[in-house]
Amino acid sequence: MSGRNELCENLKEQQDSVDQSDFKAPFEDAFRKVITPFERFTQNQIAGGLILMVCLVIALILANSGLHDTYEHAIHTVVGFELGTSLYEKTIHHWINDGLMALFFLVVGLEIKREVMVGELSSLSKAALPVIAALGGMVVPALFYFFVNSSGEAVRGWGIPMATDIAFAVGVLALLGKRVPASVMTFLLALAIVDDLGAVLVIGIFYTEQIFMVYLVIAAALLVILTAMNLLGVRSIAPYMIIGTFVWMAFLQSGIHATLAGVLVAMTIPARPKYHPRIFSEKIRCMLKQFDRNIGVQTQKTFGWSAFSNHEQAEIIEKMDMATTAVASPLRKLEHALHPLTAFIIIPIFALANAGVKIHTEDFGAAITSPVTIGVILGLVLGKLIGISGSTWLAMRFNIGNLPSGANFKHIIGVGFMGGIGFTMSIFVTELAFPGMQEMLVSAKTGILLASALAGIIGYLWIRFFTSYQETDEPQHEETYSNASEELELAETPSAR
Repeated sequence: MSGRNELCENLKEQQDSVDQSDFKAPFEDAFRKVITPFERFTQNQIAGGLILMVCLVIALILANSGLHDTYEHAIHTVVGFELGTSLYEKTIHHWINDGLMALFFLVVGLEIKREVMVGELSSLSKAALPVIAALGGMVVPALFYFFVNSSGEAVRGWGIPMATDIAFAVGVLALLGKRVPASVMTFLLALAIVDDLGAVLVIGIFYTEQIFMVYLVIAAALLVILTAMNLLGVRSIAPYMIIGTFVWMAFLQSGIHATLAGVLVAMTIPARPKYHPRIFSEKIRCMLKQFDRNIGVQTQKTFGWSAFSNHEQAEIIEKMDMATTAVASPLRKLEHALHPLTAFIIIPIFALANAGVKIHTEDFGAAITSPVTIGVILGLVLGKLIGISGSTWLAMRFNIGNLPSGANFKHIIGVGFMGGIGFTMSIFVTELAFPGMQEMLVSAKTGILLASALAGIIGYLWIRFFTSYQETDEPQHEETYSNASEELELAETPSAR
């Protein structure tokens, strides 16, 4: 630590010796004062959940106020475009669910691929417990729902209580601070990612009404091209995103839900960087030596020492920039670039468009007692708890996997409750399960909102009062170290693509 302080002091002395050594634009300081609090907020684990909660409240207010008609008219306004002989025309509500959510599913796909390659799902020993817990957390809630709604149109909603909303669940756990070991947070994330994979399969297999093979063949051909690009070593993200857009458009016309295109495109994004970190380190050290040799002696108090006017330094900096790009995993770069977009824009917009449930006080009792509502609540609150904690207990009884380090079974029960926060994905499946069935849509969404709130509150109170405070010596920047470790693993994984 003292060595770092000495280095910082030396750098400051060197900067003070040359005027304007750290160039700033005229209004840069003022701008940073405004933007820095926003940057800190977006980097907070709780931030995404808070914005989602605000949008949920706004949607409920809009749906239950004098603005209800304006709200409904806005989300059901039809917009579209023509491409060749194909007409793409949908309501804004559908564009959000079929279009913006495709980017959300792209991020889900990237997370799944990363976890399978170098994360908590990369080996049987690591993956066993979260996978078993996730399977229990999908099957048992579906059975609870099916027990209440075993016939008629209502049975289509069996997939609603299967998924977990990662943003909300992680946000609630983050509020508990050191009462939740980092390993438990990782366990929940791995479990939720398997949950997402299960939800994707359910959507693709069980909520597809009609398939148009021509468009499906086009999508398949484009995915083959993307896979070939990966095998040929194309690491620029732009071509993948351009062709991926056409994959999404083909899925949009194929009958299979267009959001699945996001997951499939994610599987083709290269994971392995061009340079091994050690090779990168050697190259950068060599270039830094060349850079230092070209600094020369600076005596003028001007900005003339910069790489802007020094041709040799400019070339070296460009080479360093290319090397830095080559050592980074394209998959991680894209995931990090899209995560703020999905967490702070796409998911909140989805909530605004889908969570606006009109609550009629005279019909509220009927909505609460609706079999669909009861099935969703039982599935998310009890089904998730029993499924996650029960399957984990059974796995431990048969010596399959180990509890997260620093955790006990009380933490797993807390995770079971948190798994019942099914907001985003549950509402998404609801829209697919009950298209045009307004009464069932309202009943299911009412159940989701009540169950998610109940599961979150009980889970928070359980961990707050029934688990002990965790003393930890983990470094503050654990995520940074974890990211660096994953980059190294990706570089050293021969099968990584």
